[in-house]
Amino acid sequence: MKRNAQRQQDMGVMEFAQPVSIPQKKRSVVRNILLWTFEILVTILFAYVVVYFFGQSRTNVGQSMDVTLSGGDTVLLNVMAYQLGSPKRGDVVSFKPNGSATGHSSIKRIIGLPGETIQIKDGIIYIDGSVYLEKKNYPAMTNPGIAADELTLGDREYFVLGDNRNNSEDSRFADVGLVNLDYIEGKVWFVLSSQGHRGFLKD
Repeated sequence: MKRNAQRQQDMGVMEFAQPVSIPQKKRSVVRNILLWTFEILVTILFAYVVVYFFGQSRTNVGQSMDVTLSGGDTVLLNVMAYQLGSPKRGDVVSFKPNGSATGHSSIKRIIGLPGETIQIKDGIIYIDGSVYLEKKNYPAMTNPGIAADELTLGDREYFVLGDNRNNSEDSRFADVGLVNLDYIEGKVWFVLSSQGHRGFLKD
């Protein structure tokens, strides 16, 4: 009797200890849910990266970039360009004048690079003592501002000008001055509006 009782008790323990099997259909549903969740997270992350690096927008204020950009044009920035490399001469960039976090962004064209000496004489740009021949036929500058004398740029400083040279507040004036790399937000690469300017920005 004792043996039988012990055997029944052992069998009960064995039966209780057996793992409960999950039906194949339930496992498939759980796996699909996890897969969908992963795909959604990847999509969100990808969208965030694209928007952060290539989809940040700024509005061009005023007429200083005519005819390249009009006042009120909305542009997209390439932020990654200057995380992988450095600004180049001729790039149109968005920056915060004097690093101001509260002021609006300014959009101008890079003319002078770190370490160079810039001067404007008789409406002509000189870089390291040589005449800088621009790709486009911009108007001669009537006001050289602080660039009437030679300006030597630091190792993280850039000299910028508006394309509408005689109606632009840029590095010739103390309110803007030389632009530190830390203040540059990104390279302008696409114009969203207006209809006449929509498309990729041309150098």
